[in-house]
Amino acid sequence: MRPDPHLERLIDLAIAEDLGSGDLTTEALFPANEQGRAAFVAREPLVASGCEAAMAVFRRLDPTCRFSRVCAEGTRAKPGRRLLTVHGPLRALLSGERAALNFVRRLSGIATLASRYAEHLEGTGCRLLDTRKTTPGWRVLEKAAVRAGGGCNHRMGLFDGVMIKDNHIDAAGSIARAVAKARSRIPPTVRIEVECANLKQVRSALAAGADIIMLDNMDPTRMRRAVEIVAGRALTEASGRLDLQTIGQAAHTGVDFVSVGALTHSARSVDVAMDMLPA
Repeated sequence: MRPDPHLERLIDLAIAEDLGSGDLTTEALFPANEQGRAAFVAREPLVASGCEAAMAVFRRLDPTCRFSRVCAEGTRAKPGRRLLTVHGPLRALLSGERAALNFVRRLSGIATLASRYAEHLEGTGCRLLDTRKTTPGWRVLEKAAVRAGGGCNHRMGLFDGVMIKDNHIDAAGSIARAVAKARSRIPPTVRIEVECANLKQVRSALAAGADIIMLDNMDPTRMRRAVEIVAGRALTEASGRLDLQTIGQAAHTGVDFVSVGALTHSARSVDVAMDMLPA
């Protein structure tokens, strides 16, 4: 598998901040040629993500590291399950432990949270989306973790989709003017999404020809009315103040998507440990 340049840069940063000029403890205790084995083990129920990143950390420290029992992205693991076993020089295993665990714990935490949200949407026909509220530099990895948990990705960045938000509307003068300007400048294959805070704006966005209408911070009653107004002429997305207690209500209003920033900005790192194994 060819290295991912984006992941390689993140690994460079992780190793540089943790090892600096070297691992004083490990280098004092073990010779360079001493071999070992270790396993990444789930300490709580989780959805696995980030094992590829962990392996890349160990490979960077020593390319002779080998791996087995690697959990695929999206695998559900019970406490005690091995997610990954690494074989190689003890120095690489011990020096890379924290950086590798940081990737697995953080990304598995996002995948696990996404799976919980996705479960609330089962049977509704509504799909779960993430947002751009990601850790700086980690967006590609965190959005992959959302997919591993059963969600879908919204825009990767400002470069791959048009979303006209409140500040755009205020600066342009109206929804109609903003949509018209965008439509005249983007390829016809690119969808235009408009953020709407009330039903009047929903009607304006629909009349302007928006492809997707975001229902921002609306209660379920207003969401349902907005879906009735749109009547299938555009896709609808509910967003804002949605959590595990309210997402099901939003989905049952008939919206096509729900987007949840908490998938990435509030996910808790799950408990994964690295246990040394007999050589």
